[in-house]
Amino acid sequence: MVTLLNGINPVVLALLATMFTWAVTAAGAGLVFFFKKINQTVLNMMLGFASGIMIAASFWSLLNPAIAMAEVMGMNPVVPAVTGFLGGGAFLFLVDRLLPHLHLGQSTDQAEGIKTSWQRSVLLVLAITLHNIPEGLAVGVAFGALAVPGTTASLGAAIALAIGIGLQNFPEGAAVSIPLRREGFTRTKAFMYGQASGIVEPLAGVIGAALVVFIQPLLPFALAFAAGAMIYVVIEELIPEAQLHGSSDYSTIGGMLGFAVMMLLDVALG
Repeated sequence: MVTLLNGINPVVLALLATMFTWAVTAAGAGLVFFFKKINQTVLNMMLGFASGIMIAASFWSLLNPAIAMAEVMGMNPVVPAVTGFLGGGAFLFLVDRLLPHLHLGQSTDQAEGIKTSWQRSVLLVLAITLHNIPEGLAVGVAFGALAVPGTTASLGAAIALAIGIGLQNFPEGAAVSIPLRREGFTRTKAFMYGQASGIVEPLAGVIGAALVVFIQPLLPFALAFAAGAMIYVVIEELIPEAQLHGSSDYSTIGGMLGFAVMMLLDVALG
């Protein structure tokens, strides 16, 4: 196995990177210690910013490298790009239908997935956790790609993706903890629920990295799969949530800024 940074292998690097993204989720959730509520316009802009980052990351850090790596491996680049992308969307579609969860701004009777008597707080956390599965996979696959010889993968690009995912996790952590505080939870309990939504990222990151390290031909498919899953989350959840209660101009501005930031990170570090 290829080793990096004084003997640290890509799977361990993926774990460290996704621990960072989880920590940023916790930092966002930590806003609950300072605020009991958040201005809806500010929240919409933050969610728009997260959407922009995920859209940019899906192309610059995942789909574009998937196409380039497929060509290097002698594959028809259309096949892994299209099938992986649609597969990622289909995976999230199935999880969305099965996992009980509740989107921001909805009442408990609007919860999606298998019907359950779980509390509203748990359903809100599960909704954000659903976002974080493809994000963890994306970071893990990006670091796992470093173990595949002859590809265009770079440590800088993987780090750029981890930073971008971390940045967009900040508003997601706040989007869970602050509404829970407003509903009567203690600050500590609201924080614990908020940071818990990011726990899945290290697990997904390790799985993604290990898969491409040990089954290297999967790499282009895995990159495109993560891109498809992220785009599904953006269209299905983040953009609609960013448009809640008006302020659509501000969520659009946030989206543009998020895209620009992720593009800058990828170009500068990749």
